[in-house]
Amino acid sequence: MELKKDSNAVSIDMLLIVHSEKRRAAQGAHSDRPADPGAPPQRRGGFQGVGNGIRRWQKLEGNDLHGTQLTVEVHPRDAMPQLFKKFSLAKRTYIQGLQVDRNGNTRPRQPGGKDTHAYPWDRSSLKSMPLDLRQFEKLDTYASQVTVKSGLEELVSDLLQEAHSDLEIVRAIWIWICHHIEYDIEAAQEKDRQAFKPTAILQTQKTNCDGYAGLFERMCRIAGVQCMTVPGYSKGFGYQPGQSFSGEFDHAWNAVFLEGRWHLVDSTWGSGLVDSSTSKFTFLYNEFYFLTHPALFIEDHFPDNKNWQLLKPPQSLRQFENNMYHKSEFYNKGMLSAQPQTSIIKTVNGKATVTIESCAPTQFMFMLNGKQEHGLLSLRKNGMKLDVYPPTAGDHKLQIFAKGNSEIYSSVLEYTLKCHCADVDVRLPAELHQPVGPSWFSEQMGITKPSHTEPVIYTSDGRCSVSFGVEEGISVLASLHGDDGPVTEETQRRYIFQLHREKRTELKVQLPHAGKFALKIFVKKRQEPGNYLFVFNYLICCTNTKVNWPVFPESFGNWGVDNELLEPLSGVLPANRNVPFKLKLHGIAKALVKGQDTWPLTLSPEGYWEGSCSTAGCREVYVMVLENANHSFYSYILKYQVNAQ
Repeated sequence: MELKKDSNAVSIDMLLIVHSEKRRAAQGAHSDRPADPGAPPQRRGGFQGVGNGIRRWQKLEGNDLHGTQLTVEVHPRDAMPQLFKKFSLAKRTYIQGLQVDRNGNTRPRQPGGKDTHAYPWDRSSLKSMPLDLRQFEKLDTYASQVTVKSGLEELVSDLLQEAHSDLEIVRAIWIWICHHIEYDIEAAQEKDRQAFKPTAILQTQKTNCDGYAGLFERMCRIAGVQCMTVPGYSKGFGYQPGQSFSGEFDHAWNAVFLEGRWHLVDSTWGSGLVDSSTSKFTFLYNEFYFLTHPALFIEDHFPDNKNWQLLKPPQSLRQFENNMYHKSEFYNKGMLSAQPQTSIIKTVNGKATVTIESCAPTQFMFMLNGKQEHGLLSLRKNGMKLDVYPPTAGDHKLQIFAKGNSEIYSSVLEYTLKCHCADVDVRLPAELHQPVGPSWFSEQMGITKPSHTEPVIYTSDGRCSVSFGVEEGISVLASLHGDDGPVTEETQRRYIFQLHREKRTELKVQLPHAGKFALKIFVKKRQEPGNYLFVFNYLICCTNTKVNWPVFPESFGNWGVDNELLEPLSGVLPANRNVPFKLKLHGIAKALVKGQDTWPLTLSPEGYWEGSCSTAGCREVYVMVLENANHSFYSYILKYQVNAQ
């Protein structure tokens, strides 16, 4: 028992003990009674970005004692009780947020039927009550800039200057804590360190999760808003998909009473993140954990008392362990659902498939064991499909990232793949970047109406032709990449010949050998400086071992739009032969082929420049054009190699 004095009253803090034989009677008032606002939290928990090693709560079992912290005031008849003074900050009586029994005693109203929310989440909002976040813009700006002048009560009083409802009070307190209190990593890792008192938190502006929750509860109570600290298990830093939870609780958060029902908040996870590689905390505000819908909150928070799930029916601990964990960024980035709905996937014939539905077109990427390899990721109008082929048997870590409206990819899902037997025949090119196949994104980048809408192209003879529309002012570049054979960086583009016809681009492809190749497509605006940007690629597959196509002829920068090459398509010509040439060239006066000698081409009635050239005595052959009849300078447009004799 602790005695406190001031000029008007004496305040006595007492602990009321209820023995186990009276436990049933005590449960009528619920075992989760709140501690006195002035008492320090006695439990400590974990953070999203901190590992194990923190002090945890013990679950009450067997004949454990149950207690409730009480504060009794003795004061003169003409003096206002100190507690009432605190509550007057909010111009209301704190008793409004409590239940009153037949003896006149008050206690927090425990969650009941009207607090439960429909399960599953109906996708209409991430919140447990209708909110327009724009209504908080002015309040958020104000609350984030309030500074500590003296004590906690003055801080709350300052925050209430712009808060005019219980919801706004809770919002102001939430914003202030999330923007000013840093996660104390060292304290979280020291098991024997004393619990944080709110006054100490204000001085250091550091704490761990029970300190966050205790401070949030204390500030709400001073402001006259009913609030509870809820301990439990969490899927934070170090969580492994499918892991079990037992023994001590590792986290704490809050429940607040607004508009006649309870709502959930986690200011620890709302404040920022801890980098696992540097163990440094970074303030990174996360709106998701403010009044989170219970159907979403349960994905990474399991309270010690199932009533605080606010779900009907509540989940069991086993369900919590087995359910798929969608990270907060999954919902922040606009994701709606994912398949499969289990965090552990067993491959079938060496393959695993994941699909995601999103509320808007979204860019995705993935990593398998930390590398962007061994998978085909295709973008859809509202989501994506990913086929993964683990290279070896065993367990593999699959991470999926989404971009959303920002320019930064964030991790949204994590799976464990269990592969009994890898498919050794499926070896994808290392240069196969994501996404594979055309999509809304390639259309956004100026490539429309592709001839091949699927991401994989199969060819029996090692040749294929891909075409698509190109918006005006867009330039296209393509290259071919394989893991084996003679394809080098210098010749990656020589196995592709690019043609332009009536606002469409055609890519003729000849493979150097059997296998799998990535046909990568890049674009840039012609009038803008800078490099070409990768848009997407096709996977081209050929099993014909007899395939051995040579490169196409080398084309120069003035190979004009709408030019067309019919023959010869091979960039390597036989020696000592007469080789026919047939091309469609626009806007030129004359054309010729130059080898050992010069061979003119003539324009046919059909509009083709035709002729032949002898390859005797030369190593290279060029196609040259005269663009203006008044000029005498010919330009190179194509170059061929001649085989050695």
